[in-house]
Amino acid sequence: MSSRKPGRNWDDLRFFLAVARAGTLTAAAAQTGTEHTTVARRILALEEALNSRLFHKSHVGYALTEAGEGLLSAAEAMESAFVSATAAAGSTGRTIVGTVRIGAPDGFGSVFLAPRMHRLTEQHPGLEIEILATARIFSLPKREADIVISLSSPEQGRVVARRLTDYRLYVYGAEHYLRAAPPIRTIDDLTRHPFVGYIEDMLFARELNYLNVIGPDAAARLRSTNLLAQVHATLAGAGLCILPGFIAAAHPGLAPVLPDALSLTRAFHMHIHEDHRKAAHIREVAAFIAAEVAGAQALFTGPVFAEPRV
Repeated sequence: MSSRKPGRNWDDLRFFLAVARAGTLTAAAAQTGTEHTTVARRILALEEALNSRLFHKSHVGYALTEAGEGLLSAAEAMESAFVSATAAAGSTGRTIVGTVRIGAPDGFGSVFLAPRMHRLTEQHPGLEIEILATARIFSLPKREADIVISLSSPEQGRVVARRLTDYRLYVYGAEHYLRAAPPIRTIDDLTRHPFVGYIEDMLFARELNYLNVIGPDAAARLRSTNLLAQVHATLAGAGLCILPGFIAAAHPGLAPVLPDALSLTRAFHMHIHEDHRKAAHIREVAAFIAAEVAGAQALFTGPVFAEPRV
């Protein structure tokens, strides 16, 4: 075993943080780009150097001991200092190089971001983009993403945030469904139609709980955690669905229902960890996203149809 003194090797603490955040050796290995045996060896080296057991090991994974909890805050402080120093050093050059991971809701990430990000990577050949487009909350302190797009302002500290844009939602149905279904002339008529929506007890953000605008007893007959799954179910004629206008605009087969009588407004926010705000590659990506959103305001907040078609 090496005679290194604890705290002199950042890598040991990096592996410690990965296990503390991921909860398993396998997940920590994926985060650090190594084998799980390497992670286990580095944790053992750190425990021996500190003469303390840092994790309780069980069949479900790794949980911090009291000593591990005590080390966690110190390790995160060292990580923050390391990231800040690296970002400051990297910002002195003009070349934009690095990987930026963006965590975003599935609709925004898939429909808006994905088709546009190649414009930025073409400008900066050394830049790589990872888009985590999924219905969940991403943790900046746990380094799950470098930039997070969310539906609310941050509740955690040391996060730089900006409101990107408001966006409008309407009730939509497939045109072939609406032609065959009973006519919809008032909001009360909506309750006679099946709805597609979210699984309520699996909502990752309270801002998505909007089906009650139809009525107190409104419930989706077909439910999914994934917005794009809801879109395709609606296109197939499963019923009506409340969708962001910028999502529906990508699917000409969808028609707005009572758009003048019923609409909702939500917002997208962009979050960056305080440690990353000086990193040139992250700043470049964040500025690009903000500019693209600003240039598409009509898509988010304006009418996405010339006139109601139903």
